[in-house]
Amino acid sequence: MRAPPIAKLVLSPSVLLIGACVYGYIAFTIYLSFTASTLMPVTTWAGPDAYQRLFELGNWEVSVRNLGIFATLYIVLCAVLGLTLAVLIDQKIRAEGTFRSIFLYPMALSFIVTGTAWKWVMDPGIGLERSLRTLGWESFSFGWVKDSDLAIYCIVIAAVWQTSGFVMALFLAGLRGVDHEVINAARLDGARTWRIYQRVIFPQLGASFISALVILAHMAIKSYDLVIALTGGGPGRSTWLPSVFMYQYTFTRNEMAVGAASAVLMLIAIAIVVMPHIIRETRKLAGGHG
Repeated sequence: MRAPPIAKLVLSPSVLLIGACVYGYIAFTIYLSFTASTLMPVTTWAGPDAYQRLFELGNWEVSVRNLGIFATLYIVLCAVLGLTLAVLIDQKIRAEGTFRSIFLYPMALSFIVTGTAWKWVMDPGIGLERSLRTLGWESFSFGWVKDSDLAIYCIVIAAVWQTSGFVMALFLAGLRGVDHEVINAARLDGARTWRIYQRVIFPQLGASFISALVILAHMAIKSYDLVIALTGGGPGRSTWLPSVFMYQYTFTRNEMAVGAASAVLMLIAIAIVVMPHIIRETRKLAGGHG
């Protein structure tokens, strides 16, 4: 608001487009969730009927349960693997830049590419199972992607493979920002390496942990393209997530109001995850300016 007029003039088209195409459509989706829209949007007011129907649907229950499994494993495994890689790379190893590039490379791929590649790897007919059996391991079996009880874990594997390098970069930046004088003092006191990490280094990575948690939770809630490319939501509905549910009910099953209601709940879930972080950072910036 304190910017000069020329800056406001330059920024105004972007602000107007974001206001109309992002926040405008968010408001429109919220409105649709309270209407009787089916195949096409209608203005017939229906109150919370779409939300009541949503909570009665077994498909929504399955989607939320799958999200709980996927998000928990995704966040925990990415955090553990990313922190482990960051600690190993922080040991001043040779070819550090090469290893960083290798671990970060998957993040440069789209989730569609990742899902397609892992679909080939996990397909029993052409992937890992076929390759190992061709090499002589006839008893080897890896058909998780075709198993309704295990397919959700295939999504976890692919997602962790793509994102753990990014989490590694977050933790590595945090490790490089740790006060080395405190570390040196702990070493002079005779503390072992693992104790230094436990008592000195990890407590100083709070900002990195929070950033990783917020980013991973946000990505887990809105995951869609990876699921569609890897399993198509199947077998059956075993890998449905709320995003897949929203698409199916809005554009395939012609229940637009129900789909809009699920989208609103996803937005609320993302806001619950992201807003505390934004508020904290805003207060930190305000305090710094003060």
